[in-house]
Amino acid sequence: SIGQAGEFDYSGGQAIKALKEEGIEVVLINPNIASVQTNSDDKSAQKADHVFFLPVTPEYVEEVIKKEKPDGIVISMGGQTALNCAIEMWEAGTLQKYGVKVLGTQVDVVINTEDRQLFSDRLNEIDEKIAESYSADTVDEALEAAKKVGFPLMIRSAFALGGLGSGICQDEAYLREMASKALSVAPQILVEKSMKGW
Repeated sequence: SIGQAGEFDYSGGQAIKALKEEGIEVVLINPNIASVQTNSDDKSAQKADHVFFLPVTPEYVEEVIKKEKPDGIVISMGGQTALNCAIEMWEAGTLQKYGVKVLGTQVDVVINTEDRQLFSDRLNEIDEKIAESYSADTVDEALEAAKKVGFPLMIRSAFALGGLGSGICQDEAYLREMASKALSVAPQILVEKSMKGW
């Protein structure tokens, strides 16, 4: 299990407990020493067998994989950092190289939900009604998308913790500002028609 977000501490602790109840040896990577997951109390049901207080980055996770040789990895209980790390490792072939299976939510599912355009495409494939939207990788692309959807509009950051950089834009000046901020922390934004007051 890899994780480092406070809001995922409880779910991660529950995942550790469930794995332990199944007799599975649990290795945890979490840089936060003040969490339920990293609790060293021997009486704790959420205690992992091996805890590594390391940053959740592909380089550190690969070193732990080399040392511990796990059969599988849970990526969906560690917040945005864990998801982004797992995607990067999957795309680089690192998990495959060591024969580590992704348990639970698969990487392609994460990508299809984190990439705003792919998510929109998947919803359109099943005829789910959604707001008109366009993905943008630059501020200029966001401005072009705004011409199609009109103001007010909503921007949503992709691959970003808690939607960091997302919000409603009332005009072009605010869109420029918001898109610039969002794209400084995320590789993509979705520009969509606002449903405020709908």
